[in-house]
Amino acid sequence: MVYTQALVFGNGMTVVSEEDRIVEFMKKFVHQFTSVKSSKKNIQDRSLENSCEYTAPMKSSSVEWLDLEDCVEEALQSELAKQIELCLSDAKTSYLHCHELLLPRRLTARVARDVMHSSADEPCGLRGALIQVLLETKGALQPLGSITPDRSVTPTFELTIVFKADPDSWAALKNLFVADKVLRLRPGYRLVKRKLYSSASPVIHDFD
Repeated sequence: MVYTQALVFGNGMTVVSEEDRIVEFMKKFVHQFTSVKSSKKNIQDRSLENSCEYTAPMKSSSVEWLDLEDCVEEALQSELAKQIELCLSDAKTSYLHCHELLLPRRLTARVARDVMHSSADEPCGLRGALIQVLLETKGALQPLGSITPDRSVTPTFELTIVFKADPDSWAALKNLFVADKVLRLRPGYRLVKRKLYSSASPVIHDFD
């Protein structure tokens, strides 16, 4: 298994400023993604109103719209992955008290992709999410932080990301005489979706 080191940020205002920057970037792309879909629908509606006969849109135009949507979605997914790494990096010193945190390659990218898929059927999409980040160690759950993609929107659902610690590396953290404490995360994780203001049961997905 190939591991990569989590991003390292400083303490205090530096972390807050970086997080705010990412949040604003995500809001911009979420708005752009929504605007693209809305503009596309408006163009199609006007075309139908001005024509007596229905004609299928040109194939090249459809491809251009799809390409733009794909680019926006990829950019949003990339920024979400960075914000998850930011949360883990901050927790490294504040909650985990380890010298180094190692992640399997592309773990945060996979998590971001699954978070976006789970948000796709919600009224506000990812903007309506409240994301909780936890670490599971020997059956116990350790809160690591939370992510709010758009603070101007009241969350309508909660997504809980549960990372899993490598048992051997977590045991090493218990030894106070180890100078360079290293915590490794396993490739597998759990994603729990719970609708707020609803009695519906949570939906749990385990990813290997």
